[in-house]
Amino acid sequence: MDVTQPTLFRTLKQRLAWLGQRQEVLARNIANADTPGFRPSDLHPFGDAAMTAGSVRSVDMVSTRPAHMSGRRRHDDGFATRVDRNPYETAPAGNAVVLEEQMAKLNHTAVSHRLASELYRKHLGMINTATGRR
Repeated sequence: MDVTQPTLFRTLKQRLAWLGQRQEVLARNIANADTPGFRPSDLHPFGDAAMTAGSVRSVDMVSTRPAHMSGRRRHDDGFATRVDRNPYETAPAGNAVVLEEQMAKLNHTAVSHRLASELYRKHLGMINTATGRR
């Protein structure tokens, strides 16, 4: 056990990373709400065996015009995503994004992020109190 990073801090850090990546995935779903044939995706639930924590991948940027900048974006992709195979509702163009559902997921993610942040802050305050820093 690493004494410099207690288990609660490590778990909260992983949870916050998962919530941040989920926010990205849900934002991508909303951005593609009008894209024909687009299927929304989501992350596997936190704590699933599908997690591959710590993997980092680079994403190649595509420049379609001479004025565009090219390069690589480093992306922390520590959690596996899944595509919804049986969507609740599909538009005639094949798009399966339901904005109300995505917004509800975004709200749930934001509330969970606030909770995890508050737990982290409170736990840090307890440690500071125990060590006499407050």
